[in-house]
Amino acid sequence: MQKLPIGIQTFENIREEDYLYIDKTKEALDLINGYKYIFLSRPRRFGKSLFLDTLHNIFEGNKELFKDLYIYDKWDWSIKYPVIKIDWAGNFKSLDETKDTAMMLMKENQKRLGIECESDTSAGCLRELIQKCYEKYNQKVVVLIDEYDKPILDNLDNIDRAKENRDFLRGLYIQLKANDRYLKFAFLTGISKFSKASIFSGLNNLEDISLNPDFGNICGYTHENIKEEFFEYSRDFDLEKVKQWYNGYYFLKDRIYNPFDILKLFKYKEFANYWWESGQAYSLIEMLKQKDYYIPELENLVISRDLLNSFEIEDLKLEVLLYQAGYLTIDKQEYYEEYELYNYRLRVPNKEVQISLNNLIVEYLTKKYINPIQKLTILEILRYGKLEEFKNNLSSLFASIPYNNYVKNEISEFEGYYASVVYAYLASLGVRIIAEDVTNRGRVDMTLVIFDKIYIIEFKVGSGGALTQIKEKNYHQKYLNENKEIYLVGIEFDREAKNISSFEWERVV
Repeated sequence: MQKLPIGIQTFENIREEDYLYIDKTKEALDLINGYKYIFLSRPRRFGKSLFLDTLHNIFEGNKELFKDLYIYDKWDWSIKYPVIKIDWAGNFKSLDETKDTAMMLMKENQKRLGIECESDTSAGCLRELIQKCYEKYNQKVVVLIDEYDKPILDNLDNIDRAKENRDFLRGLYIQLKANDRYLKFAFLTGISKFSKASIFSGLNNLEDISLNPDFGNICGYTHENIKEEFFEYSRDFDLEKVKQWYNGYYFLKDRIYNPFDILKLFKYKEFANYWWESGQAYSLIEMLKQKDYYIPELENLVISRDLLNSFEIEDLKLEVLLYQAGYLTIDKQEYYEEYELYNYRLRVPNKEVQISLNNLIVEYLTKKYINPIQKLTILEILRYGKLEEFKNNLSSLFASIPYNNYVKNEISEFEGYYASVVYAYLASLGVRIIAEDVTNRGRVDMTLVIFDKIYIIEFKVGSGGALTQIKEKNYHQKYLNENKEIYLVGIEFDREAKNISSFEWERVV
């Protein structure tokens, strides 16, 4: 049984030490043959670094590492190209630290390539490296840049510092365009796609393949990979459960898994929030603080192609941040031919992200940690249709919210706040929730499905009539053939008490 390559991003180690490797060399060959300047955006821990290192070994001509892989008999291994590799890692909490890291990276490349730079700036040294490699090796040069945007993203809590790092990086990356005649190939990876008005202003010849269907599976694992290449590990798992927990990312080809989750699952044999716990979500909380976002909309966002590909630190948009960071993914692409417009419908990709994201949101909205015993209690309440206990549970949740959540703001006037709290609270349980559930008579605020129960829920603030609206609109009719118990639940909130004022319910089936 081949070993699991957990945390290993070095292609050579994987191949020489018999780690399991999902062959991505067809995509690599297609890129090399079809493009010169490429950008790829994927969420963190999605395999970008390993793919970049695979390219590195192809261009250096390390044929022996590619035996039995797609590219082995399709590439001219006799030609070896000099490769400049820039892998952003480290502390970027000041411009000086960013500059120091850049110079360190230039020195590492000088040592590996046998080149000496005379310039005392990283941009000048990169220019020299490209030109001197071309002269020394008598071949065009390859430039590979991993996590090109990390010095910016690490500073989203300090926009001025983020701008300083962005402007510095722009001056560095523009050297690629300035030295086009010496370059064979350039590949940049990152999480965020900055518009051409910012960091890419000097790289208008860069091809963005992030949503090119031909390369939709360039990183990550497909379900077929799980069933076939990972068979020795996956055969003891319920694959439908694996799919619900970790599948769902979509870049216009197949639904794919984040590799980090799958490798951790097969090692520890436990369903857990592996990918989420490996990163930081502080940027999301900072965005939530800026505006009263209606959290249930995260399940039904529609966004234009232009906005999806835009990331501006002067005007950060929550939906863009959520998508590019991997908290949302594309559900489907919508094309309006008569207008030549592309829109993308977004959704939370899987159960892991649903639970983790809504845990974070409910803690932010309520300043309350929901412990495992409390989660088990509410799950039991919903499973067995104990509606009075459901009412008491929600009332207790709102009663526990600190008073200063409401001071100097009008949050208690905002119907979406109460709906957001309930939605995030229930979604953090991992149950199936449909927000803004569409029926032939309108949209119900929330539908919750758990075991043999369906709850149709409507919210009101102050005005009343929540249950009446559900009944008059017959919101439940679309579920009559589901062979489940259906409960209609109208929940009303009082602006002064900042809690539930009315909780009415009826069982229909």
